[in-house]
Formats: sequence, C-alpha cells, structure tokens
Amino acid sequence: MTSTITPTRHIPTISDLDDLPEDVVGEIIDGELIVHPRPDPPHARAAYRLGLTLGRSFEDGLGDPGGWIIIGEPRIQFDPQILVPDLAAWRRECYQAPPSGPFQVIPDLVCEVLSPSTERDDRVRKLPIFARSGVRHAWLVDPILRTLEVLRLEGGAWVIVGAHQNDDKVRAEPFDAIEIDLSQIWGEIAGEAGEESAGGSETPPP
Repeated sequence: MTSTITPTRHIPTISDLDDLPEDVVGEIIDGELIVHPRPDPPHARAAYRLGLTLGRSFEDGLGDPGGWIIIGEPRIQFDPQILVPDLAAWRRECYQAPPSGPFQVIPDLVCEVLSPSTERDDRVRKLPIFARSGVRHAWLVDPILRTLEVLRLEGGAWVIVGAHQNDDKVRAEPFDAIEIDLSQIWGEIAGEAGEESAGGSETPPP
C-alpha cells in the first residue's frame, strides 16, 4: 500500500504582505492573499483630496471640530483578515497606534474608493467583514461615476443613509459637522479639460 501526502495549503501572513512589491496593495481575505495594482490617478487623487478635506477639520490639533485620527491605507487586523481600506478614521479617544504591524483597534469609519479592479472585493467581501467587526460607518466613493454612498451599521447590517453625486454639497455622517463640496473631491488637474477640448470634442466633460 502506497501512502500519499496531501500538500498543506499555505496560509498567508503579514510576512507575505511585506514581501509584495511596492506597486501593488495586498490584503488577506478569508485566508486568501488578494493583490491589486496601485490605484490609478482618479482613484488616488479622490482618496488624497477626501483625506485632506477631512483632515483639515477633524484631525487632532489641525482644526475645528477635531476629535478624529484619519489615516490613508492603514493595514488593519480584522481577525483573521488583514484589510487595507483607502481611508480609515478613529475617534481620538479610541485610537491606539500599534508599535508594529497592523492596527488592532477597529476604526469607526472606513472609506473605499472604488475602481474596476477592486469594486467587487470592496462591496462583496470587505463590507461584510467590516460589519461583523463592528465598524459603524462606511463610505463608498466612485471617482469615475462621481458618487458618494454613505452607509451606517444598524443591527449588524449596512443601511444606506445617503447617496450623493457630482457637485453636491453634503453633510455625511459621521463627519456631518462640516459641509463637503464633492466637486473638490473629483476636480480635474489644471489643463485636463483643455486637453480634452483640443481633441475636437464639442461636448464639455461631465
């Protein structure tokens, strides 16, 4: 009788994430190493502008009303997952920076900036993990469609409490102490509109 050995499936760890090249973003979801390319310019710009807008008013010591810590692309342990939202925010009294490795304290808000390569995972795989872990608020930003969906956790399930688009001026919980002009989130870099017009288009960009 011949014995056989079944190969043991490798369970990804933080070391696998550390070994990835810098031009990708890695996460561990349901025991699987998920790798996406770095965001394209519209995605990266929307995440940066939104983080800057919130940081000016809510980061500790930088403005009024304050009271929050906001971090871009943090690695967060949602045991046993390790996820990397585009933005995460903690109320100042709950925030605790780890000495090393991923954040262990669950954030109060996560924000995902959607792209064609990440939207399925962001909506179908990551949102349920955020809900099970007790994240209270989630924002989904689509810089191509120019939309902002605001979700609140109620009874363990996500409820859409706001849907905004284009140049709306919004007060979106939990940051409804300030008004956010969405046109500032997807605003083009100077010269982009002119370059499109030079191509012969009669219709201005949306």
